[in-house]
Amino acid sequence: MPVNVWGYLKEYEAEREEILAAVTDVLGSGKLILGPHVAAFEAEFSAYCGVAQGVGCDNGTNAVMLALLACGLAPGDEVVTVSNTAVPTVSAIVSAGGVPRFVDIDPATYLMDTGRLETAITPRTRAVVAVHLFGQCVNMEAVREVADRHKLLVVEDCAQAHGATRNGQVAGSLSDAAAFSFYPTKILGTYGDGGMVLTGSDAVAAKLRRLRFYGMEKTYYALEHGYNARLDEVHAAILRGKLKHLPAYIARRQALAARYDAALADTSLTLPATAPGNSHAYYLYVARHPRRDAVLAGLRERGVHCNVSYPWPIHTMTGYAHLGYTEGDLPETERAAGEIFSLPLYPSLTEAEQDTAIAALRDTLAALGE
Repeated sequence: MPVNVWGYLKEYEAEREEILAAVTDVLGSGKLILGPHVAAFEAEFSAYCGVAQGVGCDNGTNAVMLALLACGLAPGDEVVTVSNTAVPTVSAIVSAGGVPRFVDIDPATYLMDTGRLETAITPRTRAVVAVHLFGQCVNMEAVREVADRHKLLVVEDCAQAHGATRNGQVAGSLSDAAAFSFYPTKILGTYGDGGMVLTGSDAVAAKLRRLRFYGMEKTYYALEHGYNARLDEVHAAILRGKLKHLPAYIARRQALAARYDAALADTSLTLPATAPGNSHAYYLYVARHPRRDAVLAGLRERGVHCNVSYPWPIHTMTGYAHLGYTEGDLPETERAAGEIFSLPLYPSLTEAEQDTAIAALRDTLAALGE
């Protein structure tokens, strides 16, 4: 049987009764949109992260967009972020009226090189979107120091960092507003799309609630321009149950990562590095090799299917050519894009499946003379 980079079926079977009970509860409640499960999940997830307010929305992309808008981003404002992220990060900035500006990455962690952050700031810069990539946090102390000095908003993109911590603080509690995705592959994922914005500001939270609901506080009357960006009651109910399992999900991911570390330490691969002060939640286990594509081909031949997050830096994509970047502008980002890949890792991956992936990887490297 092939070993895939991700799968949900074993997890679903293990949690099936709990999940179906949550769905049945919603369907029998008579309240399908913005009901008690959304309100409860907002309270429970924000409490888990140590933040005062949570506002559920329809996906992680809109979570970033709404966070920026609710914090006051205006058309034409520049937003500093990274290019080695999922397209939705940058798509959301543009949808909010912002102009993305990119900072290169640290080659060891693939996170924003905060030492370069200040070089990207101009008089038009209004915000920083710090992307907590692959399961660990950006150096938020450094981001906040620069942002506070320049009076910039800070938004965390936590789509890949549920439960990760930075010096004891949970991802999502380190900024003016934080955006989460609950897409199925995420550390905390539902069976469809979902998102949330966390904030410590009552005013920002109130604006978020209007923005996700057509700009309304009362039905049929818009106080401002808004969107249809609500978290569904069914997904909120499912996520409430899964939130109880989140510590166990993370512990299992960390255990699997430790097994990879031990089994692959003597190979030619560059293995994941955890930044000082971080607790890594291992959304992905990202390895690196200068002959990445040959390694992936060998793994496929041996029935192991990996992923590349992400093969094309956003600043090199035709969809964002108007931003004026060219290849060579972000050298560490570009080098990483040609060398990184993600090994199979998710809580219901068995040790036997992981051992198959490890053996296939070692055989592939041997065949390549590595």
